[in-house]
Amino acid sequence: MPHRRELLGGAAALLATGALIDPAAAQRAPRGRAPATPAVPTSPASTPLGPVDTQAKQAILVDADTGAILLDKNADERMHPSSMSKLMTAYVVFDMLKQGRLRMDQTLTVSERAWRMQGSKMFVELGSQISVSDLLHGVIVQSGNDACIVLAEGISGSEQQFAELLNEYGKKIGLTNSNFRNSTGWPDPEHLMTCHDLATLARRIINDFPEYYNLYSVRSFQWHGISQENRNPLLGRTPGADGLKTGHTEDGGYGLTSSVKRGDRRLILVVNGMGSMRARGEESDRLMEWGFREFENVVLFRASDTVEEAPVYLGDRATVPLVGGKDLVMTLPRQWRRNLTVKLRYEGPIPAPIAKGQEVGSLDVSGQGVPPMTLPLYAGADVSKLGVLSRIPAVIGRWISG
Repeated sequence: MPHRRELLGGAAALLATGALIDPAAAQRAPRGRAPATPAVPTSPASTPLGPVDTQAKQAILVDADTGAILLDKNADERMHPSSMSKLMTAYVVFDMLKQGRLRMDQTLTVSERAWRMQGSKMFVELGSQISVSDLLHGVIVQSGNDACIVLAEGISGSEQQFAELLNEYGKKIGLTNSNFRNSTGWPDPEHLMTCHDLATLARRIINDFPEYYNLYSVRSFQWHGISQENRNPLLGRTPGADGLKTGHTEDGGYGLTSSVKRGDRRLILVVNGMGSMRARGEESDRLMEWGFREFENVVLFRASDTVEEAPVYLGDRATVPLVGGKDLVMTLPRQWRRNLTVKLRYEGPIPAPIAKGQEVGSLDVSGQGVPPMTLPLYAGADVSKLGVLSRIPAVIGRWISG
């Protein structure tokens, strides 16, 4: 018959047994600055804690480790990403480097088209040879449209063909609502992304290319005798900020894809549609501080923890341990202990034979301010089926007991 048992109400049961581990308990995130006075009217974003006002037209705040969405405002609405879409260009270059199809010291030729490109520039010289390393600095630190085109033409022969490659890569890494028409984010009515896709892309850059991610925290870069500062307003301002990319067009407004790491936690924030550079920096800083202040990552169970000893039918052991198979880490509001409920579900007694690692149950996690989740549970040991003679008493005993 089905077994449904409430394991945790207000987390008191697991806290009492020591099975619940809170890695953030010893060190809390610092309190944020007081919010700046909004320069433009605000409207609410949805969060697990209720509506939160923000000036951004589109925004998303994500925990990089668990993938939990802490704040969402039109995050799946297509928008003009401007130079934030240079993250996709960098992703492709990083992957080419990892595959050995490019080298950091390899040089590429500057075409007339790249040299004439307007907007933010690295100030490349016509016909010159520039290393991939320097071009990446030009893209990431200086937001150089010219550097993007040199890389695009060097990889695919033309920027148009490179845009097709960006779309192929986007589909592979889970960008579900993006369309790339160029390497730079130059205004095009069909060059569109969403905040959700930008957050996914940032997370993939951080996880897939840790050897190159440090480029996003480089504070300045000089080329052709011109030194330019990294445009990311959080670098040096928000503790733990180490990336990623700003953007601005008339249609898209001011945007920023940013990431902050404090201790074992990393948050990724994307905002767009801001009215000014100052508002972009202040609002990004405020929302980052809010995310660290209001949420924490909690280990509910370790991979080796036994959640329950479930009864076994016709097995060579009376019970089988139910385990999660991996650490169960959730991003929860700091008041989660008052609200969290975890319910165990399995069909028991579980008939033998049972293979270790076999899915045999689940945990339902819910509560006010807690994103609902259903997580599989697995057998923590092999259980063999009893022989014929050994089964008879067990069958008769179950028949008598009903």
